[in-house]
Amino acid sequence: MSHLARAPRGWLLMLAIGLIALNMRGPLVAVAPVVAHMRDDLAFTPVELGFLTGIPVLCFALAAPLASLTGRKLGPEFAITLTLLGVLLGVVVRSSGGGALVMLGTVILGVAITIGNIVVPLIIRRDFTPARQGAAMGTYTAALNIGSFLTSMVTAPLAEFMGWRPAIAASGLFALSAAAVWVISVGRHAFVPAAIPAADPGRPAGKLASRWITAALTLGFAGQAFSYYGVTAWLPSLLADELGMPPSAAGAGSSLFQILAIVGGLGVPLAARFASTTAVGLTLGLLWLTVPVGLLLAPELWWLWCSLGGVAQGGGITLIFLAIIRLARDQAAAGRMSAVVQGAGYCFGAVAPTLLGYVHGISGSWTGPLLMVLGSVAFFIIGTALSLRHVPKVR
Repeated sequence: MSHLARAPRGWLLMLAIGLIALNMRGPLVAVAPVVAHMRDDLAFTPVELGFLTGIPVLCFALAAPLASLTGRKLGPEFAITLTLLGVLLGVVVRSSGGGALVMLGTVILGVAITIGNIVVPLIIRRDFTPARQGAAMGTYTAALNIGSFLTSMVTAPLAEFMGWRPAIAASGLFALSAAAVWVISVGRHAFVPAAIPAADPGRPAGKLASRWITAALTLGFAGQAFSYYGVTAWLPSLLADELGMPPSAAGAGSSLFQILAIVGGLGVPLAARFASTTAVGLTLGLLWLTVPVGLLLAPELWWLWCSLGGVAQGGGITLIFLAIIRLARDQAAAGRMSAVVQGAGYCFGAVAPTLLGYVHGISGSWTGPLLMVLGSVAFFIIGTALSLRHVPKVR
């Protein structure tokens, strides 16, 4: 095991992980606040706009095996360097030309971020002691949502001042700052490919997560991803339709859902030190259930359901990633397991906005979509309940 986390530079690696996480969602959500400007300038149809916003999640699903292979063959340090360079290239390409370049840049972003999705947990598993892995993973997932929130907040004002192209290009600053700290924290390893060995030499093998545990984790992550992307896509529209809220107020509901994820991301590792991971997972499942059930029965309390659901979605992804790094036998196994769980899970997340929108369109009601979210939360609860009881407790 690397001693980075135990050395004085351990805090620097933690900072680097947080800055890397800002790049994993921030550049992707930059499109949403300026989608009207892009539609007018590029003459995008609604179908093309829908495809544009769906490309990243499709990449998360389809490019997961490639990302896992990249991490194993080139090593995590070099793979993260490729991630940050890919994010910077994608941001530049996306903001520099017509519709074709916007699509191409988005694909580059999606593939680059997929590599980071797979590799960052491997770095946390290897370079932090078990007692500190939770804090590192919580920092990572909290920073994912901070990046989304900051980008959503500043992109629209920047677009009014400078235009939409410089506004979405500004997210490249995340990549530059993360790259600087990353290179300082890992040194020359950031530029030297080094394959991950088949097993960690000198380290106890540990218990290999069986295929059914991997399947259960995949089921749980699929439920998490479907619920998250479905709610994120349609929550503002639902609030506007059901409560007559203006767009700005409805958007605030979505922001609340995103920003409260920071509490879940940071709180889950702390809770897991005092309770079993199974108990933590069931608690998150109950919090997730308040979103569809609450919006069905008492939509006027939307602020409460959005807050509880935000904690659940931030905590859910943290818990599943922690389970992966603690159940896998070695680094190579962790990479393969992460690719299976994320690849299959994001497939479900990718279809959620379209499927929920279709059900709402044919029914004219939000009851059907909310019942589908309820079902996906049930998958999260079942999958995590079956798998998390095998996660060793770390104090």
